Amino acid sequence: MTDPIAFVGSQLDRFQSELYDFLRIPSISAKSEHDGDTRRTAEWLAARLTDAGLTSELVETPGHPIVLAEWRGAPGAPTVLIYGHYDVQPAEPLDEWLSPPFEPTVRDGRLYGRGTADDKGQFYMHVKALESHLATRGSLPINVVVLAEGEEEVGSPNLVPFVEAHRDRLACAVVVISDSGMFAEGLPSLLFSLRGLAYFEIHVKGAKSDLHSGEYGGAVTNPGNALARIIASLHDRDGRVAVPGFYDDVAQWDAETREQIRQLPHDDRAYRAELGVNALSGEAGYGTLERTWIRPTCDVNGILCGYTGEGAKTVLPNRAMAKVSFRLVPNQTPAKVRALFEAHVAKVTPPGVTVEIRELHGGRPWRAKVEGPAFEAAAEALEETFGIRPVPMGAGGSIPIVVDFEGQLGATALLVGFSLPGCNLHAPNEWLPLAYFGNGIETLVRLYSKLGDKLAS
Repeated sequence: MTDPIAFVGSQLDRFQSELYDFLRIPSISAKSEHDGDTRRTAEWLAARLTDAGLTSELVETPGHPIVLAEWRGAPGAPTVLIYGHYDVQPAEPLDEWLSPPFEPTVRDGRLYGRGTADDKGQFYMHVKALESHLATRGSLPINVVVLAEGEEEVGSPNLVPFVEAHRDRLACAVVVISDSGMFAEGLPSLLFSLRGLAYFEIHVKGAKSDLHSGEYGGAVTNPGNALARIIASLHDRDGRVAVPGFYDDVAQWDAETREQIRQLPHDDRAYRAELGVNALSGEAGYGTLERTWIRPTCDVNGILCGYTGEGAKTVLPNRAMAKVSFRLVPNQTPAKVRALFEAHVAKVTPPGVTVEIRELHGGRPWRAKVEGPAFEAAAEALEETFGIRPVPMGAGGSIPIVVDFEGQLGATALLVGFSLPGCNLHAPNEWLPLAYFGNGIETLVRLYSKLGDKLAS
């Protein structure tokens, strides 16, 4: 067999079985009790890349290892860097999963399990696309470097230093990343933007211990009440972030891009129904897609405070904590947002408590023009697989390393994803359309060939 597309079809059952093995390993980078599982995942992935025909190794870091694989058998051809991550989010709350998060389960054409869409399922498409070329033709149309990290879900603390230290080895014309989605079922897309991230914890401390709410309520500042006041101050009634100076650096998008977004086939009623909410909210003057793609936001991600067990315990808690994330857009930086946030919190905190803000991690926003030979190659590959031209699309999430890849390597970042809206990324019952696993592999097989042609011309 010499046709890599036909090879994908003939081997798809095996490819899926391997993916299930990949998904079964709970590589939760945020939990130290899963450090062994995370390393086992890296070793498993390196072995599969070797099986596919690449040379692979584990590169140690102060945290989880980086899987690095290479194939450089095409002298004179362009080099493409393929990036992804093998770590996954925690699965909690476990009681909301309809099937075990680390036992892949197919229901109604959907493959359920943690990491199916983010990012094991999508990254493994690349491994199998590379194998399909090498198994049928004995070579690739491009030189390839594959880089998979195990710390993306905790902010990639060791990846930027690795890229800086290995610029020569990672040198490439294009970085291809499949850690994003399609606009809708049957409608592929190419990403033109990612939001950045600034992520913090607010720790509010009051008395030296919890206090009886009857004896001390009304006389001592309650850290829970203080935290609630701080959180309530973060937005105004129009849904705008109320931190002074927050919008000063926000880039204004051109009218053409905003009109392209408005022309996309988005239905707010269907969106509400899919999410199970009775109304949408957000910054006034912008549509839903604009709010989630090109406008900055502030959200509470979690709160800890007081007694939450069964029954009653009437106490004034002596501490409270909230996790708060800001999604950033071009020209905003995590460092400046932190300074603004700290100044605002200091101003609104009531007397009687102390507040500490701890930064967890962050990343800069990214913006690109969907044009040039790499984007044209991706558009053609997607159209040949799905039968329709891809649409330009923004993404509300963050992939912090994209900006560094472009800055450090001088490469074009190409984000080609295959998940769908509603795939429950970071939530219970994460899923990926099972058919899109095969579709994705076929698209990437075509993409590698087209990149070889278009980047060489």
